Amino acid sequence: MRVRLQGIVVTLVALLVFGLGIPLALSTAGSLQQKLFLDRLTDTSRFASLAQRPLLDNQLGRLEPELRRYTEVYGVKVVVVNQDGEPVLSSLGAGRVDRSAIEVPVNEALAARPPAAGPLLMPWATKPLVLAEPILIDGEVRGAVVTESATDHVRTQLMWQWLLLAAGALVAFGLALLVALPVVRWTLRPVRRLDEATGALVASVVSGREAEPVGESGGPPELRQLGRSFDRMAASVSEALAAQRAFVADASHQLRNPLTALKIRLGNLDGQVTDETAAADLEAAQVDAKRLNQILDELLSMARAESAGGELVSEDLAEVIADRVADWSVVGAAREVALESAVDVGGARVLVPPRGLEVVLDALLDNALKFSPSGTSVEVAAEVADGRATVSVRDHGPGLREEELERAADRFWRSTAHQNVPGSGLGLAIVTEIVRHSGGELRLSLPEGGGLRVAMDFPVAS
Repeated sequence: MRVRLQGIVVTLVALLVFGLGIPLALSTAGSLQQKLFLDRLTDTSRFASLAQRPLLDNQLGRLEPELRRYTEVYGVKVVVVNQDGEPVLSSLGAGRVDRSAIEVPVNEALAARPPAAGPLLMPWATKPLVLAEPILIDGEVRGAVVTESATDHVRTQLMWQWLLLAAGALVAFGLALLVALPVVRWTLRPVRRLDEATGALVASVVSGREAEPVGESGGPPELRQLGRSFDRMAASVSEALAAQRAFVADASHQLRNPLTALKIRLGNLDGQVTDETAAADLEAAQVDAKRLNQILDELLSMARAESAGGELVSEDLAEVIADRVADWSVVGAAREVALESAVDVGGARVLVPPRGLEVVLDALLDNALKFSPSGTSVEVAAEVADGRATVSVRDHGPGLREEELERAADRFWRSTAHQNVPGSGLGLAIVTEIVRHSGGELRLSLPEGGGLRVAMDFPVAS
């Protein structure tokens, strides 16, 4: 927007400068031409008046010395023609008259038409100024006086004046830009602040930090009012999401106590129910209570992940991976699923929320083991490149369909093919929040050979 607005301002300034400069240049050319025309017209009219008597008495020789002197002083050629258009006297002497150059003006003068200034004089025009004044005797045209003036000095003067005007136009254009561009920046400063604040708002809201206000950042009153409205909107969004997170955390905590009591009561009924139907119902109730307890645990994990804020800690990547693989290997062995790790990160440390890397690996390994059939393996890999650490977990289970990859990280979403597998659908959502808080990215892919690969990027601690 800034480039477009500056382009518009520059275009308007250019139109203003050239819109005033071009007419002024043409006016200067017309003024110089008019001055030359009037000066030569006066001299031509004077010679036409002086030639009346000599032409009538057929004694033009008396006028020749004055014409020669005039040409020597001013460099202007003077020719006297008779009523038939034939040259009878020239300031350059007989036989030195270019009749083709004076034919048109002579014909107009013999027709008793007054001289005209001709087309507008331009610096590149090389034609001389030719004026013809009729010689009137007793109201009858008896001949004409023609003057032929070079325009070199006038064209040179016009060129210098145009150059001066061009220099002035460039200076005016530069000064206008010096004034206009700061005004454009001042006008767009609130827009730039709004753009920055909009980008920061998403990160602030997601991380649980307070959104940075736009405030009074200058600019037109309308844009300042827009900035204040944005601040109120950002504050409302932050408060609403904070209240939502607080509600989830509080509700999860409050539900844990009655749920624990319910699990204890159901446990106390073990062996006390003899009816087969009631025993089946009791077993189903215990399974549902266990599942509800798992959902509450994951809701608490989600609430902690969302409210982790911008606090990041440095954790040893290889150490955490080795620790989690060792712990989950016991679960894998019970399910006849091998856990394999390929970690080549040296002593690299990554920046994550407190215990964030453990939570991420626990959620991914739990999912991988749940969906991996016996006799297969789960592969954990990590590498470091260009200041980023990439951690991936790959299983050999049924995987997902291509169109399901985009929704896999949504809260409570589960594939229709996995409805019979225990789970709440919050695992990948929790992983996504933690990775996002860390400044990384989560990617899901379907590798060759089946299964699902989940890869994450984390910033490496300096």
